[in-house]
Amino acid sequence: MAEPARAVADLIVDRLRAWRVPRVFGYPGEAVAAIVTAIERAGGDPGFVRVRHEETAGFMATGHAKFTGGVGVCLANHGPGAVRLLPGLYDAKLDGQPVVAIVGEQARSPLGGAYQQGIEPTRLFADACGQFLRVARTAEQVPILIDRAIRVASATRSPTCVVVPDILQLAAVPDPFPAQGGSSAMAPGLPPARVVPHGSDLNAAAHVIGAGQRVAILVGQGAAGAASEILELADRVDAGVAASLLGKPVLDERLPFHTGVLGHAGGAASAQLMAGCDTLVLIGTNNPWTDFYPLPGEANAVQIDIDGRKLATRYPVSVPLVGDAAETLRALLPLVPNRQNRQWRDLVEGTVDRAREEAIARTDEPGEPVNPRRVLYELSARMPADGSVTVDVGSVTYWYARHLQLPVGARAQVCGTLAAVGTALPYAVAAKLAAPDRPVIALTGDGAMQVDGLAELVTIADRWHQWPDPRLVVLVLNNRDRAGREGPGWGAGDGRRGSATGALPLPDVPYAGWARLLGLHGVRVDRPELVGAAWDEALAADRPTVLEAVVDPAVRLDPPELPFAHLRGAPAGGAGPGDRRWRDQRLREHAIEELS
Repeated sequence: MAEPARAVADLIVDRLRAWRVPRVFGYPGEAVAAIVTAIERAGGDPGFVRVRHEETAGFMATGHAKFTGGVGVCLANHGPGAVRLLPGLYDAKLDGQPVVAIVGEQARSPLGGAYQQGIEPTRLFADACGQFLRVARTAEQVPILIDRAIRVASATRSPTCVVVPDILQLAAVPDPFPAQGGSSAMAPGLPPARVVPHGSDLNAAAHVIGAGQRVAILVGQGAAGAASEILELADRVDAGVAASLLGKPVLDERLPFHTGVLGHAGGAASAQLMAGCDTLVLIGTNNPWTDFYPLPGEANAVQIDIDGRKLATRYPVSVPLVGDAAETLRALLPLVPNRQNRQWRDLVEGTVDRAREEAIARTDEPGEPVNPRRVLYELSARMPADGSVTVDVGSVTYWYARHLQLPVGARAQVCGTLAAVGTALPYAVAAKLAAPDRPVIALTGDGAMQVDGLAELVTIADRWHQWPDPRLVVLVLNNRDRAGREGPGWGAGDGRRGSATGALPLPDVPYAGWARLLGLHGVRVDRPELVGAAWDEALAADRPTVLEAVVDPAVRLDPPELPFAHLRGAPAGGAGPGDRRWRDQRLREHAIEELS
């Protein structure tokens, strides 16, 4: 069947262009061939990023949304291609990112007719894209469905999906396409609103914060852009500040009262801050590691979030505030009394000093051949101020959380809530395409690299010549071990992870050599004294680089329960709810004693 001069597929591209979608991530296939051809006819507006696997298309769309704040768009064929989009869409759903999936459908046989690769897309995407999921049946529907999908994704910060049968994509349409009543496309754009809580709620929140003696602030990704307001609040009440894993880039981690990341990937200082506080302010965070929050009832809490559905889901909240973080804090600050408690701040800063000294000391511990902590620590001093960091899931997440200090202005993203392995490379491609004049560093392990990363290096090799700044460094921590080595206490509080999973050996792949085969640069380092020089070489290369660090699999992750329990005088063994309550009470008493 000859393709018409203008088809429904062109209407889809028109709407994407009207919404200023810069690029579509996808993999061509029979059920979306007409859309891919229409994108090519559009001359690069929007661009089409051909990936090696539909799963990475979904992750790239989510990575685009995370790094730019805009809507990520991905495209997938019917059948298995559509199935492979799901991980990326769930990543968008769980981390609250706007993503639109456009999925082709074979309409040559009735649904349910057991046709080859036949699936029911509305059932497949019903949960991931629950805010908006529609199947187009007429040409007149298509523009408004694309508009609504983008608008709903933006408004709800969630993934949406439009399914378009392949035959419909090829249907001829007049040029220009007429607007017909309710079927006409909507005006593109979603102007941001100013969302601020009511004055009575702000007063109630100010009263709770002002009454606190030991205030802790936990910031998440929703606090981005509110750094100055957070610091002013912290100084007004001498609060200590911790960050969720997704909130790590929000504040300068070199601040003397910044305790670092909270949770299993974090350190003891943040756990101690939470256990010692009597007032908790949650700003733009839905941190799932509730084991590290104060025990319910031990702290009064105020929570600020633009999405009211996330309020009080992790901790009992005395005053919930629906609003943008920066706007809400600006309205709140004049109401909070200037009630400084230097003793509490000194206690927090002392804890931070000890934690940082210990972290540096642990990077100097020997490894066979290299201590992985050292690799991330050496990057801190070399991290470009305008750089972006993408972090995979695995032991590298721990070393990133504890040993990489991000400079002010650097951006960083991780697959936080879904915690899917193999996301650092897709995120890095999305970040680089969004800002090709800025360096990008992807942090991954060998297990994650073998999931999708080796294939997506082909995508990087295909595109890097177009980038004004060619620096895209992929760090691979090669420890030949799929399982993280977990220290004692890892399972404290959940009862599900009480012992290490043991060694799961991986094939020893020549990652740096594979990069060189693709025309990229490759550096392999297996001596600790050469780690810094390896980073210098990778960051100075004239093309993307794979930095392969051969690291010791025996270096344990050691979540913070051990130093935490030691400080509180708790026995090393045992981690039941009663033990934790006793330890928390001991630390709280310790804090009060030092303040009295």
